Amino acid sequence: MSRVCEICQKGPSVGNNVSHANNKTKRVLNPNLQTVRAKTDKGARRIRVCTRCIRSGKVEKAA
Repeated sequence: MSRVCEICQKGPSVGNNVSHANNKTKRVLNPNLQTVRAKTDKGARRIRVCTRCIRSGKVEKAA
């Protein structure tokens, strides 16, 4: 199962962990994905959506 939002296609991004000694190691910043029953053109189905899309109203939840 991929870590990509099905609405906005937001996926993992890469950055650095930075210590107090300014040592840098790679890290992955994953989007906050939630499984939601949403209305689609094929009826109600479960999709993985980021919380930004849920909050902004891009997803219409199925009853």
